[in-house]
Amino acid sequence: MQFGYGYFEDDHLGDISDLKLWQRILIYIAPVKKSLFIAILLSILINSSRLALPYLTRIAIDKYIIPVDPELSGNMQGFSDIVIIFFLVMIFGFIANFFQIYTLELSGQRIMHSMRQHLFTHLLRLDLHFFNSSPTGKLVTRLTNDIQNMHEMFTSVIITIFNDLLMITGILTILFWMNWQLTLLLSIMLPLIVLFTILFSRLARDAFRKIRTNLARINSFIQESISGISVIHMFLQEKGTYKKFKELNLKYYGSNLLQIKIFAVFLPVIEILSSTALALIIWYGGRDILSGKISLGILVAFIAYMRLFFQPVRELSQKYSIIQSAMASAERIFHLLDIKEPVEHSGIKQPHDITDWSLRFNNISFSYEPGHPVIHDFSLNVPSGKTVAIVGATGSGKTTLINLLERFYNPDKGCITIHDRNIMDIEVHSLRRHVGLVMQDIFILPGSIKKNILLDTVLSEEKFLQILSDSQLKQFVDRLDMGIETIIGEGGIELSAGQKQLLSLARVLVRDPKILILDEATSNVDTQTEMFIEQAIMATLKNRTGIVIAHRLSTIRRASHIVVMEHGRIVEQGTHEELLEQKGVYHQMQNINLFNENSNRRL
Repeated sequence: MQFGYGYFEDDHLGDISDLKLWQRILIYIAPVKKSLFIAILLSILINSSRLALPYLTRIAIDKYIIPVDPELSGNMQGFSDIVIIFFLVMIFGFIANFFQIYTLELSGQRIMHSMRQHLFTHLLRLDLHFFNSSPTGKLVTRLTNDIQNMHEMFTSVIITIFNDLLMITGILTILFWMNWQLTLLLSIMLPLIVLFTILFSRLARDAFRKIRTNLARINSFIQESISGISVIHMFLQEKGTYKKFKELNLKYYGSNLLQIKIFAVFLPVIEILSSTALALIIWYGGRDILSGKISLGILVAFIAYMRLFFQPVRELSQKYSIIQSAMASAERIFHLLDIKEPVEHSGIKQPHDITDWSLRFNNISFSYEPGHPVIHDFSLNVPSGKTVAIVGATGSGKTTLINLLERFYNPDKGCITIHDRNIMDIEVHSLRRHVGLVMQDIFILPGSIKKNILLDTVLSEEKFLQILSDSQLKQFVDRLDMGIETIIGEGGIELSAGQKQLLSLARVLVRDPKILILDEATSNVDTQTEMFIEQAIMATLKNRTGIVIAHRLSTIRRASHIVVMEHGRIVEQGTHEELLEQKGVYHQMQNINLFNENSNRRL
């Protein structure tokens, strides 16, 4: 276990000025452009209603509460009209704000749904080589955290920044129109506001980066710890695991404290600047009121507009950091989408015309890494309806051959043919539909046994019962007082190794493959369970072309032809009897297997 240090989230932040990223983002925005246009129009209406309220307050004070014109004193009807208009504008702003939030959230959800669907579909099409070199936590983060970062940018930042900039521009315009002297006094504070905002943006950016990095470490550690909980208990690593988690959690706690301290300084500074501006306006405006240059309504309106002015200023820096984080997420998402999918030939969608399911490996060579081949000029013929066993030490290349046949990888040299037809010319999904694989490690879904067998396949009850019988699963499950509808947890912890193997055989039989591959199907099971699996194998291999990778003597000797591999090459081949007579590698392997099997029986 790597104790949370196996994967770190990228700790760089995005570049808001990256036009290429924005161009790609706009592709996802295009389908909802009408909704975003409506949101922009609603922004104008919302800001108009907000800007109108202080001005209505000025009119109420200057005309009716403390009227400049004495003739308007006591005009309750005019005052009541202003109050009604004030509340109507408030209600109008509330309704416009409701529809804007609804429109933005709906648009954001549609954009994220499309992006997440596109990304997940792309991942499904990538080959195994990519997944072998990419941490699972990293891919999960792309589909969850990074997509969520993009959602937050679309729904709560972009239009909101437009609102804030529109509000600031509108406020300054109205203030200059009302009284340019007071507005200039307010403008004295702008350089300080801009300076502190830029400083805060940089500090907050670093703080958010540390928070995200430390959170990714915690997520990775928790995932590894839960996945390997049995190893932790077995090797008494509870204290060490707790200590590592405490260290990671303390770093995450510290990074959050840093962010809190930055906000604790920035927000009071903005409040001080706001209060200073308020004091200057009251001082300067109060003198002008006493001298009769301006009215009380103008001063009250100025104070109200000033409060509106500082509200978006407080939020702009944080929103700037959110956009930076979202741009970093966009860069990572598009980097993943730029990974090329493997070339899959689609010349034949459904190979119905294939009647002879013979296999031939023609001078196959393959390497996972350039310069380190694991298969060397491998050639083998598997006649239709016959079973060939492949044996060899761990690392000899047996499973790699299966990966090439299933087209999880493509050979560097040579070709594999089915009835003289290159498998590269058969559409990959159709190929895998006709080539069944039973692996040593069985993936179990959380759900019933029946669901794990059928997956998404619809099958008649009669056919399903026949498959249960052929795979020996029904007899095995009945002996343990379990039912086909029994719910099994994630990973199938409740099932034994033998039950998992039988379930895997039944799952493959549902597809009725023409070629069946058994990769160590009888490994790690007891002798009694092996009898059930052997019977199931006999039933499943009947009338099918088969490749069996196994170490057990009972499984190997049933094959019509046996191939012995070493270091990616065939060193011996023939029938069981022929290979024993040669007194070579196969003979030595069988002696070791017989010794081990006899020892296990005595135990």
